[in-house]
Amino acid sequence: MPRTSQHPKETSFNFRIDPALKSAFTKATEAEDKPAAQVLRDFMRAYVKHCERRVFEAEARRQSLEASDRARDPNSDEYAVMSEIEAALEDESFWRE
Repeated sequence: MPRTSQHPKETSFNFRIDPALKSAFTKATEAEDKPAAQVLRDFMRAYVKHCERRVFEAEARRQSLEASDRARDPNSDEYAVMSEIEAALEDESFWRE
């Protein structure tokens, strides 16, 4: 019988699992009328997305700390910009506009 899936199988992933966990997982997927393989693929996608998000957040934090450090350096452009912003915020006319 030809494959009817939109996503042709490219590779397999074999791993050992406790028989009790496999049984419970199979019962849970059958109760929801979902193929166990599809649920595992969904878990894998969610895990990859979670890891990518953590990498993104770490890089964003690194860049934020770097920009913060530059903003405290009196010789940097960031310091000059922050000084201008602070001066504008202290000017009462800023709040009336």
